[in-house]
Amino acid sequence: MRTYLLKLGELTLKGGNRAHFERVLLGNLSRMVKGTGAQVTAAHGRIYAHCDDDAAAAVENAFDHLAGITGWAEARKTGKTPDEVLAAACEEAERCYKAGAHTFKVESRRTDKSFPLNSYELNCAAGDAIRERLPEFSVDVHKPDALITIEIREKAYIYGHEHKGLRGLPVGTASRGMLLLSGGIDSPVAGYLMALRGMRLEAAYFHAYPYTPDEAREKVVELAGIVGGYAMGVKLHSINFTDVQIAIKDGAPEEWRTVLLRMAMMDCASRLAKNARCKCLITGESLSQVASQTIENITCTERRAALPVLRPLIGMDKEAIIAISVKIGAYPISIRPYPDCCTLFAPPHPVLHARLAEATELYESLRLDPLIDTALNNQS
Repeated sequence: MRTYLLKLGELTLKGGNRAHFERVLLGNLSRMVKGTGAQVTAAHGRIYAHCDDDAAAAVENAFDHLAGITGWAEARKTGKTPDEVLAAACEEAERCYKAGAHTFKVESRRTDKSFPLNSYELNCAAGDAIRERLPEFSVDVHKPDALITIEIREKAYIYGHEHKGLRGLPVGTASRGMLLLSGGIDSPVAGYLMALRGMRLEAAYFHAYPYTPDEAREKVVELAGIVGGYAMGVKLHSINFTDVQIAIKDGAPEEWRTVLLRMAMMDCASRLAKNARCKCLITGESLSQVASQTIENITCTERRAALPVLRPLIGMDKEAIIAISVKIGAYPISIRPYPDCCTLFAPPHPVLHARLAEATELYESLRLDPLIDTALNNQS
């Protein structure tokens, strides 16, 4: 049987609401490890998980996808006598040394004040015991290769290797948002970042069948699955926007097609979001990254949104966005060379600094409402 200790993050600052955040976090983890046989509990600012060896890989994968924790570690659990604790600390130090660590430091936390050694005394005793067993293992209190942590709680927990958590807030503590999900790099990263702020997600995908291939939709389904792994699942709405795009192509100046299409998507996504009881829209826009994302064009497209628009990537450059995409496993899917509807009928020289009054006049002249209603009624 393995024992894991998970450290809570930002939610510890929530004061009187902390219990609610902890319940949501514990419920999320319980759902994620369902079927593994793992048991999860919470007490005194920590979450504990216990599972058999054959379930360890699945359980650890759940920890790596769980928003709301700063870190996790497999811990040795012992009784609360100094001899038991020091023996476990030596065993953990030996494991770290055999794994390649050359220096170590001991840190202790004692929430149970009945333990006979205070934190400083426990640090010293454990350090002496480890050096006696492993004379070649040096102490470095500034930049140790291994940090041996001892926590004295209802039991004693000792661990030497802590994995970083995702941090953030538990999914489900910040209402629900509608993500405009394309097949590109940016929008899955935007969804991931909002999940780390506690938001549940649904996603709207606009396609232009038969002009865009089935493979383009399949990659979006996979990307929704990637984001859903961090967001406790994502419901995907697939919307055929072909007739809307043709109407824009036939009824508006060529250089305006991109801005007008984005305006129509905001209009449609707002209606969809309201029906799904979402409180906001989420996009992968990054300021001035492409023609539709100049501040003037963003102003025009946002005017058609009936809900707040959140843009978590707005100040990030492409390199930083790609790094997150790689981290979450979305990048290899996002770069598959299948076009999405945004490239359909795209003008060679789109307007870069659209004037709101002109954009509004052009958009309203197209009378797209019936086509948007039809697209929504036929979503899959």
